[in-house]
Order: sequence, then structure tokens, then C-alpha cells
Amino acid sequence: MKLLRVGTSGAERPALLDAEGTLRDLSGVVSDIDGTVLADAAALDRIRAAAEAGDLPVLDASGLRVGPPVGRIGKVVCIGLNYHDHARETGAEPPAEPVVFFKAADTVVGPDDTVLVPRRSVKTDWEVELAVVIGRTARYLESQEEALAHVAGYAVAHDVSEREFQIERGGTWDKGKNCETFNPLGPWLVTADEVADPQALSLKLWVNGELKQDGTTAEQIFPVAEVVRYVSQFMTLHPGDVINTGTPAGVAMGQPEPKPYLRAGDVVELEIEGLGRQRQELKDA
Repeated sequence: MKLLRVGTSGAERPALLDAEGTLRDLSGVVSDIDGTVLADAAALDRIRAAAEAGDLPVLDASGLRVGPPVGRIGKVVCIGLNYHDHARETGAEPPAEPVVFFKAADTVVGPDDTVLVPRRSVKTDWEVELAVVIGRTARYLESQEEALAHVAGYAVAHDVSEREFQIERGGTWDKGKNCETFNPLGPWLVTADEVADPQALSLKLWVNGELKQDGTTAEQIFPVAEVVRYVSQFMTLHPGDVINTGTPAGVAMGQPEPKPYLRAGDVVELEIEGLGRQRQELKDA
């Protein structure tokens, strides 16, 4: 299933994109798409049954904002340097264990919402990423197979980053990762049963129409299943939590000088095979 949330920010309603590409209203079946629903097998069965019956009301998609596909996200866990080609382009050694950091849940915005370039930013960068959405409480998982059984689905994430804040201003990466609007998510949450192999997905990103990133999740140093298993050793993952699993080569930081960092007026578009497409115009904060 392709689940999404539509409407004005803070007042989104649940929806479904059916097999014919028609937008359907789910508000008569569930109150939202969030961790409570994702952890409730009966609720998901009701959604599937309603979709198969074909009696969900049609929504007029014209002019309708698409919000983040998951509501009330508890935490966004991120994995750094998780692609072989990205590590090579930045001159970094592939990590022996996953590099873990966080984005605040309030950085998450809709897939086509405006992204704000922070004040005094000189190195705002792009990163297309596969997002994993947790569907069952995960703690101390023992195997990769068990880890995948805790995944509700997948989505497109844009891990926008300010590299000077992240790397040159001291401390951890958090300052360059948590600026407002720095995590567009969506358009859809595609349920795990529709993604046959999360390690066989193409990822692409364009800036002002120019292809910048063209990668595949096959390049991940730590695959999705291992990421979920590993993270569960250090924290409890709750339904509705999101894990951004890293970005392939092609970010601005990895390109020759002068590096083409983002500025107000730039347009970024990104997509992951089968998971949909995003488009953001950048403006000054």
C-alpha cells in the first residue's frame, strides 16, 4: 500500500494512493497514519480491505498539499557515511560500525514543502536517502531477519545538511542537521510488502534540473536490516520512528571547488524507485 497524509500543515488527514493512481480518503477508516496505526495489524487490515473493496471516497488532488506520510514521529535516527561511493568522494574511511546521529522530529516537513536556507549558511547541502519507518517496538533484535520484520515500510527522505555547521563549528553533527525544514519526507509510506528488496533501489537527486546523485542502495555499507538490528542495541525503536539510512555519492561537499552549495531560489528534486518523488524550492530563513 501507498499511505500518505494530505492537507495543511498540522491538519493532515490520512489517505491512500490506489493501484490506478487515484487518491482515496482514509479518514473514515483510521484517524491518521502514525505509530499507533502502523503497530495495529487490525487497522492495517481494515485499510487493505477498504482499498480492495474500492469504496473509499476519492480526493481531489489538485492543489492539495501532501504532508509527511507519518504523523507524530517520535525520533528520526540517521546513519552517516553509509555508502561506499559517498565515503570515497568525501575521503573518509568506511566506518567499522554505523555512524549514528539524530534529527529532531520537528525537522520533518512534507515532500514538496519549502526548504529554508539557514541564516549565515554558506554550505547547505543535499542528500537523498532511503527512510525506514518502524512498525513494531524493536529492542535488542538478534538477527537481520527479525529486524526486517519490525519495518512497517519505506519512504523518500531528504537529509538536508549545513556542512559548515556540521563539521567546522565544533561538537557533534547536530548543529548542521537540525535546522528547520531539514528533513522533507514522503510523498508516500510504501508498506514493506511492496518493497521486495530494500538493497535494490535506485536513488536520484537533481538540482535545478541537473542530475547530481544517481546511486543504488546496493552500495550501502550497512544494509537496512543490519541498520535496524544495530540501532536496536542502543535504543528502543518505537512504531512510527524513522531511520534515514545514508546517502550515495554526488553531494555538494564531495565535488570540486567551488562546491555548488544550495542557495535561495534553487530547486531540488529527488526520487527513489517505487517510493515517489519530491520537489523543494529553497528560500532564505
